[in-house]
Formats: sequence, C-alpha cells, structure tokens
Amino acid sequence: MANRMFLNQTSYFGKGAITHIIDEARTRGYHKALVVTDKDLIRFEVATRVTDLLKHAGLPFQIYDEVVANPTIEIVHKGVAAFKAAGADYLIAIGGGSPQDTCKAIGIIINNPEFADVRSLEGVAATKKPCVPILAVPTTAGTAAEVTINYVITDRENRRKFVCVDPHDIPLVAIIDPDMMASMPASLKAATGIDALTHAIEGYTTLAAWELTDMFHLKAIEIIARSLRDSVQGNARGVEDMALGQYVAGMGFSNVGLGLVHGMAHPLGAFYDTPHGVANAVLLPTIMAYNAAHTGEKFRHIAVAMGVEAAKTMDIAQARAAAINAVKQLCHDVGIPASLRDLGVKKEDIAQLAKAAFADVCTGGNPRAASIADIEQLYQAIF
Repeated sequence: MANRMFLNQTSYFGKGAITHIIDEARTRGYHKALVVTDKDLIRFEVATRVTDLLKHAGLPFQIYDEVVANPTIEIVHKGVAAFKAAGADYLIAIGGGSPQDTCKAIGIIINNPEFADVRSLEGVAATKKPCVPILAVPTTAGTAAEVTINYVITDRENRRKFVCVDPHDIPLVAIIDPDMMASMPASLKAATGIDALTHAIEGYTTLAAWELTDMFHLKAIEIIARSLRDSVQGNARGVEDMALGQYVAGMGFSNVGLGLVHGMAHPLGAFYDTPHGVANAVLLPTIMAYNAAHTGEKFRHIAVAMGVEAAKTMDIAQARAAAINAVKQLCHDVGIPASLRDLGVKKEDIAQLAKAAFADVCTGGNPRAASIADIEQLYQAIF
C-alpha cells in the first residue's frame, strides 16, 4: 500500500508573515472573507492585526467570533449560516485549534451541503469537493490545525468528541507568524506546546509511521524540547522556534495519525471541557510507559532528540525510561498538572470515558492494542 502526503499549497513562516494575506487574497481573486475566530482574540486585539490589514487594503470581510473551546455542532451550524449571510467566498481562520477546526467544518459543509449534518462528517467522510478556500493563521503553537487534514467537533448532546479526517479540509494557505502567538499566557503556551510534543511522539510511534513522517516527527521533538521552556518564559526566540516545531509535527501526524493519548484525551474534552493540550499533557508520560515495549528503538531516538545524549549507548530499557523521564521533566518544568484529579475528572465517569476512548479513531493507531479494561486501568493510574 502506498503512503501519501497532504500539505498546504503555500505556507509562510516568520515575523510579519501575516502581511502575505493581502497578496494571497488578491492574487487568488477572492472577494469577501468570513473571518472565523473567538471573542477573546477580538478583545485582546490579536485577530485585529489581521482585520486591520484587510481594512487598510480595502478587502471586504465579515467576522464570526462565536467559536468556543472544544467547538460544538451548534457553533459549526451558526458559522455556516454566517458564511452564507455574509456572501463570502473564502475563509480566514484566526486562532488555535478551535477556530481552525470550526473553519474547516464550515468550509466542508458549504461546498458539500449533503454533509450539513455535522455528525455525518465523523471519521473519513466521502466528501466530493474541496472545502471553501481557507487562509489559516494560528495563534497558538500546538495544534498544527493549519496544516492537518483533521478536525475535532464536540457533540454535547451525546457527551462526546468526534474526529473528522478529510483531505478536502486542509487550508490552502498557512501563515505561521510568531508575533500572532507572542501574547499567549504562559499556561496556554505550556499546554499547547505539550500538545505539539504529543503529536510528534504519537506520530513517530503510530502504526502507520514511515520514514518521511519519522523525519518530521524527530525534528519536531528536537525543536519543541529545546524551545518550549523558553517560549513559556516569554523568550522571543523560543516562541518563534515553537511556531515552527508545532507545524513540523503537524506535517507528519496529519498523514499517519496518532494514538491512545489522543484517544483518551478527547473524552476528557467532551465530558469536562478540559483544554485539549492539558489533557494530552497529563496522559502522555503514562501512555508512553504503556507503549514502551512495543516501540522498538524509537524511544531511544526520542530521548536523544530531547537532549539525552547518553541514551545513545544505554540498553533499550534504560533508553525508554530516559525518554519518558525527559517528557515528565518537561511537563513539570512548564507547570502541567500531574493528575486527572487536578483536571476535575470524576472517578465514577472512568468507565464511560474508557468506552469513548476505545471507540475514538485515534486509538486504532496506537502501537500497543488496548482494551476497554486496559484504558480504564490507565485512567485509574493517572487519577
């Protein structure tokens, strides 16, 4: 079976990259944008850095700022209605994973109206047309939603999150400008940064991994491990490095999938509205330990990429332990909570959480198979 790669048509990197939005919109002949973002990014004048450029260039736009963390089916429906009411012909996504995911769902439904029922997009939907063109501007260094073919929507009615995988949803243009990420609070930098590390580690060890994606994932681990602490402390170089590192991780995992960490994190978001990056970060070291014996030499390479040079000559058990300990130390250093109890998880929900995690599309990519009972035990171990 052939491997495949999907990436953005065009990507821009570096300080001031957002100025390229104007040329892209004009060159492509677009007429009016629906800007998809959230109220905080408007209030704190992050999204306005982009909308001010549009105003100055005389490019029409309408703002849809109803997006919330862990975006819901209802938020998507409202966004579809906003796009139609605006008479827009392209989308600009400004924000972290939530605005990016919402934007993808809107764009897919507009061009594939037979999937107006958002639940019908779960898994690998047989959409026929590429989504409405998206220019994606991330404001967090973590989700890499601007380069992936995945998005996640929350079904509040059924207390679940579902993953949609569709090559038709990838943004046409990604604009990775660290200045758009600099104002993130330290806690958000930490959570989204460990989310990016989780993408890289799970993508590197997932069952579908192969040499090209391994290259991306190892480089992403190296960049994130050296720069996340600095980014959290507000160091400008650290912020810029994290902007790149999270994108490189996205180039890989979007094309090979993830694993049990994400499978177990998604129900936490659905049940408790837990921020996705925090959920991943709390789970990651324990799931790494669960998977370790099923990863060959890969944990040795992870340890070295995280700066543990001695792992090159350790026996494999020591190298695996070194990788896990390096991840634990990084999580500790950036202030990640230590247990599910710290996130407000209720012990009586664990059985339901485990069932939802077992059914999650990400779980199937895990290098070690996990039953519902196994997943329950893992949740209990982190409680």
